[in-house]
Amino acid sequence: MKHPAKTTPRLIQCVTPWGMMHYPSAKREWSIERKIRAIKAAGFDGVAAIPDAEIARLCRELVLVLMGGMDGSNVAKARRAMKQQRELGAIYLNIQLLDHDTPPAQAARTAVQLVEAGDALGVKVHIETHRDTATETPEKYDEIARLFKRQTGRVMPTTWDHSHLAVVKHLQPADYAKRLLVWPKAIQQSNIFHLRPFNGQHCQVPVTNGRGKLTPEFRDYLAFVEELFVCWLKGPRPDGQLLVCPELGYSHGYHVSTWPHPWEDAQVARLHYAKAWRRALRRVDARD
Repeated sequence: MKHPAKTTPRLIQCVTPWGMMHYPSAKREWSIERKIRAIKAAGFDGVAAIPDAEIARLCRELVLVLMGGMDGSNVAKARRAMKQQRELGAIYLNIQLLDHDTPPAQAARTAVQLVEAGDALGVKVHIETHRDTATETPEKYDEIARLFKRQTGRVMPTTWDHSHLAVVKHLQPADYAKRLLVWPKAIQQSNIFHLRPFNGQHCQVPVTNGRGKLTPEFRDYLAFVEELFVCWLKGPRPDGQLLVCPELGYSHGYHVSTWPHPWEDAQVARLHYAKAWRRALRRVDARD
């Protein structure tokens, strides 16, 4: 008999309009309304964005989950943004924490303040693992998470974007799961993953080759995604749902001009992440 905590959770895929820049071209880029309607038509469950009134209205109309986010360098400003985004309908919020040279003790104190502010406002703040922030390496993340737990008695809620850590550590595909799933309790206590396909040299790799076939790099990454899902499913499954962002960005050097457009690749990734989720569920259920 299955434990009540093992009831089937929901995978919620929230794509970002950031990956729809210059689509279908720079001169004919879609409006934000057309982008959000295309997200719904493509089968995504939600939108990952810093929301405004228009995005929130469209998400309500189209019954899309709204995942928000903000900068975490100023707690007072972040608290105001949390309240605004809560009123727009965003409950799960991603935060990038301070800077690459912020001392871990200072970063941990700020993380505690941000998470506690979110608790008081009824939103679920998660601290992202991200380059050029206080969590940019596994070692920095470890220390911040340790100090967070010492101060609060809780596991720090984390937005897991393993692409940043994989590049820092120069990882090879055979080592992805072994090196990146070493925080099982923290992974299992979190509700937000950013699923950007990576390898050890590139923080973002293409999903397809532009002719409809999956790239070898994405196949390697997809195997890691399944192991990541298995890891999460073995835990308490907080809130009975996992929000993932198939994050293929367009700007800041993430996208290379010879690759397929990120929006086209994100649609393919959604299908394969859903399949990986079903495989992971079967694997975990078979062990119960």
